[in-house]
Amino acid sequence: MKHFCSIVIPMHNEEESAPGLYAEVAKVANDNPEHKWEFLFVDDGSKDETYRVLAELQAHDVRVRAIKLKRNFGQTPAMKCGIDLAAGDIIITMDGDLQNDPADIPRLIEKIDEGYDVVCGWRFKRQDKLWSRKVPSLVANRLIAKLTGVFIHDNGCSLKAYRSKNIKETPLYAEFHRFIPALSTLTGSRIAELKVNHRARQFGETKYNLTRTWRVSLDMFTVSLLIKFSSKPLRFFGTAAIFCFIAAMVCIWKSWEWYIGPHYDIPQVLPGIAMLGIWLSGHLLFVGMMAELCLATAHSRPDQMVRTE
Repeated sequence: MKHFCSIVIPMHNEEESAPGLYAEVAKVANDNPEHKWEFLFVDDGSKDETYRVLAELQAHDVRVRAIKLKRNFGQTPAMKCGIDLAAGDIIITMDGDLQNDPADIPRLIEKIDEGYDVVCGWRFKRQDKLWSRKVPSLVANRLIAKLTGVFIHDNGCSLKAYRSKNIKETPLYAEFHRFIPALSTLTGSRIAELKVNHRARQFGETKYNLTRTWRVSLDMFTVSLLIKFSSKPLRFFGTAAIFCFIAAMVCIWKSWEWYIGPHYDIPQVLPGIAMLGIWLSGHLLFVGMMAELCLATAHSRPDQMVRTE
């Protein structure tokens, strides 16, 4: 099956990697002439000569599109920018540090042709440091699977292939690129996983470190809430409202026990908590109903819900 394939590559301070990466993706395109190709290199506010190198490549090859962002927005926004500008019916994303192997791209496309909407690369033999990269990644992948219900071995691998219409409907912001498989379930995507080659970093230093763990953890819970409650927000706000109301009723009961008992001085904190709990429960219910109304007025059209092959 012939496709128009867009390869989206976010880059940040990768002037040494850019020429070699271009040569590899160009070779893949030249070896698979049955497909139409474009390469979108997104310079995410690099402080070195990355964009100059990309601009030279663009002048040399009409398939290259060099995109320069105003500042360093982060990997997910840079990837989202490339995805939004991509014209292909299949979009492939990958890192710009030469650790992903472009030679795996044809295999990802073949998997898409089997009927899948998202194909995730799995760095089966990962060439990274054990304690700073592999172990945190292993723990994170298991937590993501547990919280989202989407069991993928390697959510952090940027080498993925998507049907354009599916990935462009997937909400991407913050640092959500590692949660794309889970988020894509919101659009009803069919997901597959494929073992891919992973190479040791050749130039520069990794942009990842253990300090990003807490941000990933917060994003993890955000994605879990999106998946579980995006179609029924009142269930989330209503559950929280019930707990607040129960806490208020307990405080009112305890205040009454103090009043009819031997102690006439009711602890001031109990009525305060009771009033706050009642107000908060009502407020949460109101927010939940407003969220339901917003969802109802922004419902999907039938043509967006029916799968077309």
